[in-house]
Amino acid sequence: MSLEERIARADERGLAASGLACLDRCLPLLDGDEELLRPLWGSLADGSDWSAPLEKARGALLGLGGEEAAAAVGDEHAAAVRLVAHMLDTAPAERTAEAVRPWAESCSAVSLRVHRLLDPAAEVAPDPAGTEDPPPLVAAELRRQITVLELLEGHGKQGLRRALDVSGEGRRVLRAVVSRRARGNAESGV
Repeated sequence: MSLEERIARADERGLAASGLACLDRCLPLLDGDEELLRPLWGSLADGSDWSAPLEKARGALLGLGGEEAAAAVGDEHAAAVRLVAHMLDTAPAERTAEAVRPWAESCSAVSLRVHRLLDPAAEVAPDPAGTEDPPPLVAAELRRQITVLELLEGHGKQGLRRALDVSGEGRRVLRAVVSRRARGNAESGV
C-alpha cells in the first residue's frame, strides 16, 4: 500500500501521529529541543486536547533556526527552515480527522521535500524521465512515514511509543545531515 493510501485510511490518531512525526523528524532545522514536542505525543497517547501544548511548542520553536542562521548554511537550508516552520504553524488546534487529514498530507509532502533539499545525493542532476529511485535521505524518510502509519494502524495507541522511536531515529539522521552541511559550508567559506 502506498503512503497516500495509508494516509487516506488513517484515523484521527494515526493522522495526528503521522503529521507530528514528520514535524518531529524535521525539528533539527528549527534548532529546537526535542522535548518540546513530547506533550503533543502525550496528548495522542491519553486522548487529551493538544491545543495548549501546540501553542507552547509554537511559541518556543517558531523563530528558532532563524533566517540569519539559515543563511549561514545556504539557500536549501533556509528554504527547509521555512517549510518546517510552516508545518508547525499550520498544525490544527482541533484534533479531528477532518482537521488533521490535510495537515498530515501537507506534513508528509513537506517532510519529503525538506529531505530532498538537504540530501547530498539529490544535488546530482535529476533523471529527466523521472524513473530513478529517490535519493537515500528521501527514501529513508518515505520508509519512516509508512512505518509510523503502519504502527498506528496495526497497534493503535500502543504503536505510539514505537512511532516516537522511529521519529527519533529520523531526527538524529537529519541532525547529522544539517551538521555536516554546516561544517562543509564553513570550510568552503560559504
